Amino acid sequence: MVRCAHARPAYRILHRDAPCLSNSPAFSPTIMASALLLENIHASAQQLLGRHQIDLATQGKALAGDALLAAVRDHELLGIRSATTLTAEAFAKAQRLLTVGCFCIGTSQVDLGAAAHAGIPVFNAPFSNTRSVAELVIGQAIMLMRRIPEKSRAAHSGQWQKTAKGAFEIRGKTMAVIGYGNIGAQVGILAEAMGMRVVFYDIRPRLSIGGAMPVHSLEDALSQADVVTLHVPATPQTRNLMDAKALAAMRHGSILINASRGTVVDIPALAQLLDNGQLAGAAIDVFPEEPRSNADPFVSPLQGKPNVILTPHVGGSTEEAQENIGVEVATKLVNFLETGATLGAVNLPQIQPAPQQAPARVLNIHYNRPGTLSHFNQALAEIGANIVAQQLQTEGDIGYAITDISLVPPAGWAEALMKDDAFIRTRVIVAP
Repeated sequence: MVRCAHARPAYRILHRDAPCLSNSPAFSPTIMASALLLENIHASAQQLLGRHQIDLATQGKALAGDALLAAVRDHELLGIRSATTLTAEAFAKAQRLLTVGCFCIGTSQVDLGAAAHAGIPVFNAPFSNTRSVAELVIGQAIMLMRRIPEKSRAAHSGQWQKTAKGAFEIRGKTMAVIGYGNIGAQVGILAEAMGMRVVFYDIRPRLSIGGAMPVHSLEDALSQADVVTLHVPATPQTRNLMDAKALAAMRHGSILINASRGTVVDIPALAQLLDNGQLAGAAIDVFPEEPRSNADPFVSPLQGKPNVILTPHVGGSTEEAQENIGVEVATKLVNFLETGATLGAVNLPQIQPAPQQAPARVLNIHYNRPGTLSHFNQALAEIGANIVAQQLQTEGDIGYAITDISLVPPAGWAEALMKDDAFIRTRVIVAP
């Protein structure tokens, strides 16, 4: 790995058997990249990355402040989960960082725009823990409808509350799925298999699966449901989506489940409606403010309420899900490092290149301006390089070109190219 001196570095990654094209002491022909994995990412990721000549370090906790800035400064690859926040300030320091892996579904903890303008693709795992979250939601719905949390608490304290009053089957009840994406749809399938009627609301048009029926407004969904389950991303539009007005629109005696994002529910308003009996129960897995580690205290207005299930953001925390996430995200990171593939990136144009059959592959992330690609191709022509294959995709103001060429560019070529402010990152991969 070679890092040039000016503010927006160009990179050259070489095959481990290729001769080094730089005198930089930072380059090792047997190490493709340096990686840091935070927050107890599953060993499946470590094993996969280790098989690909990646120098790997791990930390069990999230990082913040100067420690996080040092991490993005000193590594080519950074793996995080939901507790590490990557801001524009962090990406401004990321002279060496090539890519970020979010070993989870969401990416709201990352400033995706700042990452894109730093030429850093961000990858996540949108499917790997879908089943784990869906199973938890169904389990919580059953427990709340049967009033199991309060009966369990009473039994632990020596009270015998054997009664059917207020306990219901979920069969024949209506579930409203708010956000009918990967997880929401899976929840709907499981709920329907349990005999529930399923309606869903989403701001985007979605095809229904099974017998699930779309409704045209959030209010319509809430007014029909015995169980409301939330599966929306964290956006300005979803912040306090379930505020006091929306919560009051739920049917009397219904229950709320949130395994999506902590900012979606107004927790004090929820606590009040639980206290006055408007809602019969709630299960909350995510919170507006969460402890950064297991050693930090957790405080919520919902604590101590009898028919409330509080879980510490474990919707996707099963052994199966974490193993699958580790493999999925690590595979995307390796593919990007080795081939330049951005398939699955959430913030850059997506390209899945064909196998490299030329001496060198040039990866160029640039601003989507007229004449930029022409300038890039002219720079190749000036060193006598013939274009063997070229793929270009643009998204908004960012363009990404993968170009296989007939020769290895001379030392300093990519660094010289980067003096033009139209170019964000340039990386060269040399074939074995």
